[in-house]
Amino acid sequence: MKFHVIVGRGAAASKTALLLAEDGERVRMISRSGGGPDHPLVEKVAADATDADRLTELAEGADTLFTTAVPPYHTWPEQLPILTASLLTAVKRTGTAYVMLGNMYAYGPVDRPVAPDFPLAATGPKGRARARAWEEAAASGVKVTEVRAAQFYGAGAFSVFSFMVQRPVLEGRLALVPQELDVPHSYSSIGDTARTLVAASRDEQAYGRAWHVPTATLSVRELARRLARLAGAPEPRMEEMTERDLTLLGFTDPLWGEMHEVLIQPGHPFVVDFSETEKILGVGATPVDDVLRELI
Repeated sequence: MKFHVIVGRGAAASKTALLLAEDGERVRMISRSGGGPDHPLVEKVAADATDADRLTELAEGADTLFTTAVPPYHTWPEQLPILTASLLTAVKRTGTAYVMLGNMYAYGPVDRPVAPDFPLAATGPKGRARARAWEEAAASGVKVTEVRAAQFYGAGAFSVFSFMVQRPVLEGRLALVPQELDVPHSYSSIGDTARTLVAASRDEQAYGRAWHVPTATLSVRELARRLARLAGAPEPRMEEMTERDLTLLGFTDPLWGEMHEVLIQPGHPFVVDFSETEKILGVGATPVDDVLRELI
């Protein structure tokens, strides 16, 4: 029986664990809280993943170590390197294959559909932290791949859309959104993210490079309208937040002040090219309405 370790307990980690377990493979989930889905083949362990010795002990004998964990958003530049160094140490010590869940921040601003071989040209601190995590892993000599997701949407997602649009739309309230309302943007569902992680882990061609989770590309206004229509909710009321709004909110919670780096690119669509994931890994994008129906 294959054995996998997943660091993290969020929606992507839980869905990945269930996909593996449903295929008859044993999974150990590691998080500070010891949470995760209930399944006979899923073991949940409370541990600090920044403790490389403890993580090595828990990963011993695993076929694959998946990581979906990240520290609090506003602490990435300081805390993400500590976490990724511990993960890489454990992988080196155990010899397990390493599958990282990343995102699109490392590319920085782009003016055309972004492919996995684009340079990691981010200049902001969070984007550079994500880029360094991959660069260090790729240069380490371990067997590693990174699966990069766009903004999450759908059941279990925690993102700008789920946090600031989804609930107001379903409740018929005004949604204040820190991105342009009518500019196309790519979104990844939790299910497609988990399926890509599993597919990449099982394909020898996947290692040594990055892959993009399949996406749906549409404006946030159109995504909100489709959700409202499926739920029988009123036409969404939406307003775009300004940089000043985010700055003022930053005085109440550091999360808001950190959004400038990754959300404010006026007039520029963000479109993800996931053609290689479809062609080589065999994972495509779930239809948008099917993803949104999970929210109703």
